[in-house]
Amino acid sequence: MDFLRPQTLAEALALKAERPGAVPIAGGTDVMVELNFDHRRPSALLDLGGVTELAEWSIVDSGVRLGAGVPYTRLIAELGDRLPALAMAARTVGSPQIRNRGTVGGNLGAASPAGDTHPVLLVAGASVEAASVRGTRLIPAEEFYVGVKRNALAEDELITAVHLPVSDAAEQFAKVGTRNAMVIAVCSFAIAVRPGRVRAAIGSAAPTPRRVPAAEEFLLTELPWGRPLPDSLKRRFGELVAAAAEPIDDVRGTAEYRKHALSVLARRALGWAWQDRLERDQACA
Repeated sequence: MDFLRPQTLAEALALKAERPGAVPIAGGTDVMVELNFDHRRPSALLDLGGVTELAEWSIVDSGVRLGAGVPYTRLIAELGDRLPALAMAARTVGSPQIRNRGTVGGNLGAASPAGDTHPVLLVAGASVEAASVRGTRLIPAEEFYVGVKRNALAEDELITAVHLPVSDAAEQFAKVGTRNAMVIAVCSFAIAVRPGRVRAAIGSAAPTPRRVPAAEEFLLTELPWGRPLPDSLKRRFGELVAAAAEPIDDVRGTAEYRKHALSVLARRALGWAWQDRLERDQACA
């Protein structure tokens, strides 16, 4: 196995074009596990740790361009106020050591249905910046996940950044695991609520992370803006979220449990987001 160590993005893209089978590695928190268990044996690893262009973020067109190499710890510390739900998801990732190494770009590259940041990217309306020697393109998050651990990248492309609009929506993220920390999600849920728009998405409960349009449409028509939520509305929302899932039985949980847990997560996250929305509206009144 060859180990390729580009120092610039241009060099990395040239190497990826020359060796499309080379597997990119940044934090290595997913790739090294697969190598250690012999689940993957690529001809080459493309180490992106030295590519400084990937390790920066900036404000672009009233949104955030988050470099694919920015670790979770920096995301939490530097962007928690602008991207609250993404910071919430980042805080649930692994241990402090993993958060110091892991990145949203790596989460996207792995494209695991259980990736913690995926539901948030879907509700945020994020786009994935993919680059190659042929140029750069933006892939909407909803089009990025194409199957279990499969994404929409061409074989010569690298993820260079994620574009996220800064929103005034009330956002929440929650997940269930087999223990309280350092755990892969049994299922996860994200929601963003603002007048005229509701987005919600699930993770680790279908072949790919996905939005839940029927549940979103229900909230759009039924939310009592400016007033507390009735329990019946939260229950129905949870039922619609669970109905959108296509879970499996595995070592972390049964399909039945995943659906039940999603309905609970959806009710709770909606309640938290709604309370945040009410408090904001009252502060502006």
